[in-house]
Amino acid sequence: MARLSRFIDPYIVMMIATVAFAAVMPARGIGADITSFAVDAGIVFLFFLYGARISTADALIGMSHWRLQLAVAATTFVLFPVLGALISAASAGLIPKLLLTGLMFLCVLPSTVQSSIAFTSIARGNVPAALCAASASNIIGVVVTPLLAGWLLQAAGAQLSLGVFRDIVLQLLAPFVVGQLLRKWIGAWVTRNKKLLTIADRGSILLIIYAAFSRGMVSGVWSQIEPSDLAILLVVLGLLLSCVLLITKWASRSVFRFSAPDEVVLQFCGSTKSLASGLPIASVLFSGGGVGLIILPLMLFHQMQLIVCAILARHRGEQPQAALAEA
Repeated sequence: MARLSRFIDPYIVMMIATVAFAAVMPARGIGADITSFAVDAGIVFLFFLYGARISTADALIGMSHWRLQLAVAATTFVLFPVLGALISAASAGLIPKLLLTGLMFLCVLPSTVQSSIAFTSIARGNVPAALCAASASNIIGVVVTPLLAGWLLQAAGAQLSLGVFRDIVLQLLAPFVVGQLLRKWIGAWVTRNKKLLTIADRGSILLIIYAAFSRGMVSGVWSQIEPSDLAILLVVLGLLLSCVLLITKWASRSVFRFSAPDEVVLQFCGSTKSLASGLPIASVLFSGGGVGLIILPLMLFHQMQLIVCAILARHRGEQPQAALAEA
Protein backbone atom coordinates (compact mmCIF):
# COMPACT_ATOMS: atom_id res chain seq x y z
CA MET A 1 0.00 0.00 0.00
CA ALA A 2 2.84 2.36 0.86
CA ARG A 3 4.48 1.61 -2.49
CA LEU A 4 1.21 2.31 -4.30
CA SER A 5 0.84 5.69 -2.55
CA ARG A 6 4.21 6.76 -3.95
CA PHE A 7 2.79 6.62 -7.47
CA ILE A 8 -0.83 7.69 -6.96
CA ASP A 9 -1.05 11.43 -6.37
CA PRO A 10 -3.64 12.22 -3.64
CA TYR A 11 -4.65 15.17 -5.79
CA ILE A 12 -5.73 12.72 -8.50
CA VAL A 13 -7.96 11.01 -5.93
CA MET A 14 -9.55 14.40 -5.20
CA MET A 15 -10.12 14.90 -8.94
CA ILE A 16 -11.83 11.52 -9.22
CA ALA A 17 -14.01 12.40 -6.23
CA THR A 18 -14.90 15.73 -7.89
CA VAL A 19 -15.90 13.94 -11.10
CA ALA A 20 -18.03 11.51 -9.07
CA PHE A 21 -19.71 14.40 -7.25
CA ALA A 22 -20.45 16.12 -10.58
CA ALA A 23 -22.00 12.87 -11.83
CA VAL A 24 -24.32 12.65 -8.81
CA MET A 25 -24.99 16.36 -8.24
CA PRO A 26 -24.16 18.39 -11.36
CA ALA A 27 -24.56 22.17 -11.27
CA ARG A 28 -27.86 23.19 -12.89
CA GLY A 29 -29.78 26.41 -13.47
CA ILE A 30 -28.68 29.27 -11.23
CA GLY A 31 -26.17 26.92 -9.61
CA ALA A 32 -24.49 26.48 -13.00
CA ASP A 33 -24.42 30.27 -13.47
CA ILE A 34 -22.77 30.77 -10.07
CA THR A 35 -20.29 27.98 -10.78
CA SER A 36 -19.43 29.51 -14.18
CA PHE A 37 -18.74 32.91 -12.57
CA ALA A 38 -16.60 31.27 -9.88
CA VAL A 39 -14.64 29.38 -12.56
CA ASP A 40 -13.94 32.61 -14.49
CA ALA A 41 -12.70 34.28 -11.29
CA GLY A 42 -10.63 31.21 -10.43
CA ILE A 43 -8.92 31.22 -13.84
CA VAL A 44 -7.94 34.87 -13.46
CA PHE A 45 -6.59 34.11 -9.98
CA LEU A 46 -4.64 31.06 -11.20
CA PHE A 47 -2.86 32.90 -13.99
CA PHE A 48 -2.12 35.88 -11.77
CA LEU A 49 -0.58 33.42 -9.32
CA TYR A 50 1.44 31.73 -12.09
CA GLY A 51 2.77 35.12 -13.15
CA ALA A 52 3.78 35.94 -9.57
CA ARG A 53 5.44 32.54 -9.06
CA ILE A 54 7.44 32.08 -12.26
CA SER A 55 10.75 33.90 -12.34
CA THR A 56 11.54 35.36 -15.75
CA ALA A 57 15.09 35.96 -14.49
CA ASP A 58 15.58 32.23 -13.85
CA ALA A 59 14.34 31.46 -17.34
CA LEU A 60 16.73 33.97 -18.90
CA ILE A 61 19.77 32.88 -16.85
CA GLY A 62 19.47 29.30 -18.05
CA MET A 63 19.25 30.34 -21.70
CA SER A 64 23.05 30.17 -21.97
CA HIS A 65 22.55 26.45 -22.64
CA TRP A 66 20.44 27.39 -25.64
CA ARG A 67 20.66 24.05 -27.48
CA LEU A 68 19.08 22.21 -24.56
CA GLN A 69 16.41 24.88 -24.07
CA LEU A 70 15.50 24.85 -27.77
CA ALA A 71 15.34 21.04 -27.72
CA VAL A 72 12.91 21.10 -24.78
CA ALA A 73 10.76 23.79 -26.41
CA ALA A 74 10.74 21.91 -29.72
CA THR A 75 9.69 18.71 -27.95
CA THR A 76 6.89 20.48 -26.11
CA PHE A 77 5.46 22.60 -28.92
CA VAL A 78 6.54 20.79 -32.12
CA LEU A 79 7.18 17.08 -31.52
CA PHE A 80 4.12 16.58 -29.32
CA PRO A 81 1.66 18.23 -31.77
CA VAL A 82 3.14 16.28 -34.71
CA LEU A 83 2.84 12.97 -32.85
CA GLY A 84 -0.63 13.95 -31.66
CA ALA A 85 -1.76 14.69 -35.21
CA LEU A 86 -0.39 11.37 -36.49
CA ILE A 87 -1.91 9.35 -33.66
CA SER A 88 -5.23 11.20 -33.97
CA ALA A 89 -5.36 10.45 -37.70
CA ALA A 90 -4.65 6.78 -37.01
CA SER A 91 -7.27 6.69 -34.23
CA ALA A 92 -10.03 8.45 -36.18
CA GLY A 93 -13.18 6.37 -35.98
CA LEU A 94 -11.86 4.33 -33.06
CA ILE A 95 -12.65 6.85 -30.32
CA PRO A 96 -15.11 9.80 -30.21
CA LYS A 97 -14.12 13.07 -31.86
CA LEU A 98 -14.21 15.04 -28.60
CA LEU A 99 -11.59 12.73 -27.08
CA LEU A 100 -9.41 13.25 -30.17
CA THR A 101 -9.84 17.00 -29.72
CA GLY A 102 -8.70 16.56 -26.13
CA LEU A 103 -5.68 14.58 -27.31
CA MET A 104 -4.63 17.38 -29.67
CA PHE A 105 -5.22 19.97 -26.94
CA LEU A 106 -3.04 17.95 -24.57
CA CYS A 107 -0.23 17.99 -27.13
CA VAL A 108 0.04 21.81 -27.29
CA LEU A 109 0.24 22.38 -23.52
CA PRO A 110 3.41 23.59 -21.75
CA SER A 111 5.53 21.42 -19.49
CA THR A 112 4.89 20.95 -15.80
CA VAL A 113 7.04 23.00 -13.43
CA GLN A 114 7.17 21.26 -10.05
CA SER A 115 6.99 17.67 -11.32
CA SER A 116 9.59 17.97 -14.08
CA ILE A 117 12.06 19.71 -11.75
CA ALA A 118 11.45 17.12 -9.02
CA PHE A 119 11.98 14.22 -11.44
CA THR A 120 15.16 15.85 -12.77
CA SER A 121 16.50 16.20 -9.24
CA ILE A 122 15.71 12.57 -8.33
CA ALA A 123 17.43 11.37 -11.53
CA ARG A 124 20.52 13.52 -10.79
CA GLY A 125 19.92 15.74 -13.80
CA ASN A 126 20.77 19.38 -14.48
CA VAL A 127 18.30 21.04 -12.09
CA PRO A 128 19.13 24.70 -12.99
CA ALA A 129 18.54 23.90 -16.67
CA ALA A 130 15.29 22.11 -15.78
CA LEU A 131 14.12 25.14 -13.80
CA CYS A 132 14.87 27.35 -16.79
CA ALA A 133 13.19 25.00 -19.29
CA ALA A 134 10.03 24.53 -17.23
CA SER A 135 9.71 28.24 -16.46
CA ALA A 136 10.30 29.25 -20.08
CA SER A 137 7.81 26.64 -21.29
CA ASN A 138 5.04 28.04 -19.10
CA ILE A 139 5.83 31.66 -19.97
CA ILE A 140 5.76 30.82 -23.68
CA GLY A 141 2.73 28.57 -23.23
CA VAL A 142 0.49 31.39 -22.00
CA VAL A 143 0.61 32.79 -25.56
CA VAL A 144 1.59 29.82 -27.73
CA THR A 145 -0.79 27.18 -26.35
CA PRO A 146 -4.06 29.05 -27.09
CA LEU A 147 -2.76 30.08 -30.53
CA LEU A 148 -1.64 26.55 -31.43
CA ALA A 149 -4.87 25.05 -30.09
CA GLY A 150 -6.96 27.55 -32.04
CA TRP A 151 -5.02 26.94 -35.24
CA LEU A 152 -5.19 23.14 -34.97
CA LEU A 153 -8.89 23.17 -34.12
CA GLN A 154 -9.75 25.48 -37.00
CA ALA A 155 -7.67 23.31 -39.32
CA ALA A 156 -9.82 20.40 -38.17
CA GLY A 157 -12.99 22.32 -39.03
CA ALA A 158 -13.90 23.77 -35.62
CA GLN A 159 -14.85 27.43 -35.36
CA LEU A 160 -13.51 29.71 -32.63
CA SER A 161 -15.25 33.06 -32.17
CA LEU A 162 -13.49 36.37 -31.61
CA GLY A 163 -14.90 36.25 -28.08
CA VAL A 164 -12.63 33.29 -27.32
CA PHE A 165 -9.52 35.28 -28.20
CA ARG A 166 -10.82 38.20 -26.11
CA ASP A 167 -11.22 35.83 -23.16
CA ILE A 168 -7.69 34.50 -23.71
CA VAL A 169 -6.31 38.02 -23.36
CA LEU A 170 -8.51 39.02 -20.40
CA GLN A 171 -8.49 35.78 -18.42
CA LEU A 172 -5.08 34.27 -19.22
CA LEU A 173 -2.58 36.75 -20.62
CA ALA A 174 -3.51 39.92 -18.71
CA PRO A 175 -3.49 38.41 -15.18
CA PHE A 176 -0.26 36.54 -15.97
CA VAL A 177 1.43 39.78 -17.08
CA VAL A 178 0.12 41.62 -14.01
CA GLY A 179 1.51 38.85 -11.80
CA GLN A 180 4.90 39.12 -13.52
CA LEU A 181 4.92 42.91 -13.10
CA LEU A 182 4.03 42.66 -9.40
CA ARG A 183 6.41 39.78 -8.70
CA LYS A 184 9.08 42.22 -7.48
CA TRP A 185 6.80 43.25 -4.60
CA ILE A 186 4.74 40.11 -3.91
CA GLY A 187 7.15 37.33 -4.98
CA ALA A 188 8.56 36.89 -1.47
CA TRP A 189 5.05 36.78 0.03
CA VAL A 190 3.99 34.17 -2.54
CA THR A 191 7.02 32.03 -1.64
CA ARG A 192 6.35 32.32 2.11
CA ASN A 193 2.70 31.32 1.69
CA LYS A 194 3.30 28.54 -0.82
CA LYS A 195 1.24 25.90 1.03
CA LEU A 196 -1.78 28.17 1.47
CA LEU A 197 -1.69 29.29 -2.16
CA THR A 198 -1.25 25.70 -3.35
CA ILE A 199 -4.49 24.80 -1.58
CA ALA A 200 -6.18 27.81 -3.22
CA ASP A 201 -5.00 27.07 -6.76
CA ARG A 202 -5.77 23.35 -6.46
CA GLY A 203 -9.22 24.25 -5.20
CA SER A 204 -9.71 26.45 -8.27
CA ILE A 205 -8.70 23.58 -10.56
CA LEU A 206 -11.13 21.20 -8.81
CA LEU A 207 -13.86 23.79 -9.38
CA ILE A 208 -12.99 23.89 -13.10
CA ILE A 209 -13.25 20.08 -13.24
CA TYR A 210 -16.60 20.13 -11.44
CA ALA A 211 -18.01 22.76 -13.82
CA ALA A 212 -16.77 20.92 -16.93
CA PHE A 213 -18.11 17.52 -15.91
CA SER A 214 -21.38 19.06 -14.68
CA ARG A 215 -22.00 20.51 -18.14
CA GLY A 216 -21.31 17.09 -19.62
CA MET A 217 -23.80 15.40 -17.30
CA VAL A 218 -26.54 17.98 -17.93
CA SER A 219 -26.10 17.82 -21.71
CA GLY A 220 -25.92 14.01 -21.74
CA VAL A 221 -22.59 13.93 -23.58
CA TRP A 222 -21.26 11.11 -21.38
CA SER A 223 -23.81 8.73 -22.87
CA GLN A 224 -21.69 8.85 -26.04
CA ILE A 225 -18.74 7.16 -24.31
CA GLU A 226 -18.28 3.40 -24.01
CA PRO A 227 -15.79 1.59 -21.72
CA SER A 228 -13.98 0.44 -24.86
CA ASP A 229 -13.42 4.11 -25.81
CA LEU A 230 -11.61 4.70 -22.52
CA ALA A 231 -9.53 1.55 -22.96
CA ILE A 232 -8.43 2.64 -26.44
CA LEU A 233 -7.71 6.15 -25.15
CA LEU A 234 -5.41 4.76 -22.43
CA VAL A 235 -3.50 2.75 -25.04
CA VAL A 236 -3.20 5.84 -27.26
CA LEU A 237 -1.93 7.98 -24.37
CA GLY A 238 0.57 5.29 -23.39
CA LEU A 239 1.80 5.16 -26.98
CA LEU A 240 2.17 8.95 -27.08
CA LEU A 241 4.18 9.09 -23.84
CA SER A 242 6.37 6.15 -24.90
CA CYS A 243 7.15 7.75 -28.26
CA VAL A 244 8.18 11.04 -26.66
CA LEU A 245 10.39 9.36 -24.05
CA LEU A 246 12.10 7.16 -26.65
CA ILE A 247 12.58 9.99 -29.17
CA THR A 248 14.01 12.39 -26.58
CA LYS A 249 16.42 9.70 -25.34
CA TRP A 250 17.55 8.95 -28.90
CA ALA A 251 17.85 12.65 -29.84
CA SER A 252 19.83 13.45 -26.68
CA ARG A 253 22.47 10.86 -27.54
CA SER A 254 22.52 10.68 -31.34
CA VAL A 255 21.55 14.20 -32.45
CA PHE A 256 22.48 16.66 -29.69
CA ARG A 257 25.04 14.50 -27.84
CA PHE A 258 23.97 15.92 -24.50
CA SER A 259 25.57 14.88 -21.23
CA ALA A 260 23.62 12.47 -19.00
CA PRO A 261 22.32 15.29 -16.71
CA ASP A 262 21.10 17.26 -19.75
CA GLU A 263 19.48 14.16 -21.23
CA VAL A 264 17.43 13.90 -18.05
CA VAL A 265 16.22 17.49 -18.51
CA LEU A 266 15.11 16.88 -22.10
CA GLN A 267 13.27 13.69 -21.13
CA PHE A 268 11.41 14.96 -18.09
CA CYS A 269 10.77 18.58 -19.12
CA GLY A 270 9.93 17.54 -22.67
CA SER A 271 7.60 14.62 -21.89
CA THR A 272 5.38 16.12 -19.18
CA LYS A 273 2.28 18.26 -19.71
CA SER A 274 0.85 20.78 -17.26
CA LEU A 275 -2.55 19.95 -15.80
CA ALA A 276 -2.52 23.21 -13.84
CA SER A 277 -2.23 25.31 -17.02
CA GLY A 278 -4.25 23.00 -19.25
CA LEU A 279 -7.54 22.91 -17.34
CA PRO A 280 -8.08 26.68 -17.12
CA ILE A 281 -7.00 27.18 -20.75
CA ALA A 282 -9.49 24.49 -21.82
CA SER A 283 -12.22 26.22 -19.83
CA VAL A 284 -11.57 29.44 -21.77
CA LEU A 285 -11.18 27.84 -25.21
CA PHE A 286 -14.06 25.38 -25.15
CA SER A 287 -17.71 25.71 -24.19
CA GLY A 288 -20.70 23.42 -23.86
CA GLY A 289 -21.09 19.96 -22.42
CA GLY A 290 -18.16 18.50 -24.34
CA VAL A 291 -15.51 20.18 -22.18
CA GLY A 292 -15.50 17.25 -19.76
CA LEU A 293 -14.56 14.87 -22.56
CA ILE A 294 -11.94 17.26 -23.95
CA ILE A 295 -10.07 17.49 -20.64
CA LEU A 296 -10.31 13.74 -19.92
CA PRO A 297 -7.18 12.82 -21.96
CA LEU A 298 -5.19 15.44 -20.04
CA MET A 299 -6.35 14.13 -16.66
CA LEU A 300 -5.47 10.54 -17.60
CA PHE A 301 -2.13 11.53 -19.15
CA HIS A 302 -1.25 13.50 -16.03
CA GLN A 303 -1.48 10.44 -13.78
CA MET A 304 0.28 8.29 -16.39
CA GLN A 305 3.23 10.69 -16.68
CA LEU A 306 3.58 10.87 -12.89
CA ILE A 307 3.77 7.09 -12.54
CA VAL A 308 6.09 6.45 -15.51
CA CYS A 309 8.43 9.40 -14.86
CA ALA A 310 8.65 8.58 -11.14
CA ILE A 311 9.77 5.03 -11.99
CA LEU A 312 12.30 6.25 -14.58
CA ALA A 313 13.66 8.99 -12.32
CA ARG A 314 14.11 6.61 -9.39
CA HIS A 315 15.81 4.05 -11.66
CA ARG A 316 18.28 6.62 -12.98
CA GLY A 317 18.88 8.07 -9.53
CA GLU A 318 19.88 4.66 -8.15
CA GLN A 319 22.40 3.95 -10.92
CA PRO A 320 26.14 4.58 -10.48
CA GLN A 321 27.17 7.87 -12.11
CA ALA A 322 29.38 6.07 -14.64
CA ALA A 323 26.47 3.95 -15.83
CA LEU A 324 24.08 6.84 -16.52
CA ALA A 325 25.47 7.57 -19.96
CA GLU A 326 24.75 3.98 -20.98
CA ALA A 327 21.31 3.69 -19.30
